Amino acid sequence: MFVVMRTAATEAEVLGVKSRILAEGLTPFEHAGAAGLQLAVVGELGGRRGALLEELAALPGVARVTPINRPFKLVSREFHPEDTVIRVLDAAIGDGSLTVMAGPCSVESRSQLMETATRVKAAGATILRGGAFKPRTSPYAFQGLGVEALRYLAEARDETGLPVITEVMEPNQVDIVAEYADILQIGTRNMQNYSLLQAVGRVARPVMLKRGYGATIEEWLMAAEYIVSSGNPNVILCERGIRTFETYTRNTMDLAAVPLLHSLTHLPVIVDPSHATGKRFLVAPLAMGGVAVGADGVMVEVHPDPDSALSDAEQQLTLEQFDALMRELVPVHEHVRELRNGAPRSAAHIDMPAGGGLSKH
Repeated sequence: MFVVMRTAATEAEVLGVKSRILAEGLTPFEHAGAAGLQLAVVGELGGRRGALLEELAALPGVARVTPINRPFKLVSREFHPEDTVIRVLDAAIGDGSLTVMAGPCSVESRSQLMETATRVKAAGATILRGGAFKPRTSPYAFQGLGVEALRYLAEARDETGLPVITEVMEPNQVDIVAEYADILQIGTRNMQNYSLLQAVGRVARPVMLKRGYGATIEEWLMAAEYIVSSGNPNVILCERGIRTFETYTRNTMDLAAVPLLHSLTHLPVIVDPSHATGKRFLVAPLAMGGVAVGADGVMVEVHPDPDSALSDAEQQLTLEQFDALMRELVPVHEHVRELRNGAPRSAAHIDMPAGGGLSKH
């Protein structure tokens, strides 16, 4: 449930409401937005829900108490109607600008990374991506350079000014990756690694959460809820394709997820057409498709010589292909912004029943 405080509520009245919530063994999360101060009541309510709702509504300073049946609360638009904007160095994600995360799947050498970083920055990329620790299906495949790659990424950031995003795979890697990287990435295989989600929720770094390849929208948002409820509100959602019966693409990119998420959550949403398709020639069309349906940005893999890449060779763009993509992508983004003309994303309301179906009203 959400407790909406009166505009003139005093600090003592707010503390009184928080104390009552804490006394029930629950946790209050505060959000001060354009509509005033709201407190999300998080925890297992059970049969106390009705009685507690009435009790909180009667406390001094409370305007109303709103029940919510969604399992995700802190990431919902009901609690946080305004878009979350995440700022990292000179980059902003979710403010209406086009975020482009680009770089190699794996950092293979200093020269490979520096050449790529320089070129993607010149073409208009806003964030540098590169894998230091790589989760691979085969134990014999290239697993990344580890800490050595983190040092190269930090050097590339110093050289280009681009913030760095890289994947963290285990809770015991969080501190070392956070020391070098500006944004921590949770990969598809770890979307429901709850100890890792809580660990990244306790560090002062934005987190990009990739959708699990077999995850529903609700499961994905619940994973984001783990991070936010652990103390980190700066979460980016990344649609990277889900596993279906189709075999001609690596995954099936769920473009409908983008506008749906913008209705359900305040968190920024980007798309990853490289992992969604697994094919180089499909990356540009799917990147433009993602931006056309309202994504805040894209993540694409770029390599100076993709055919010789140590991982995901077939889906990485050449430097020249990335240049061409940016020439096509920027006008699409600008046109979509003009069409939207500042219309709020939350204008449409999507209701998600407990059964998992969707109805719009």
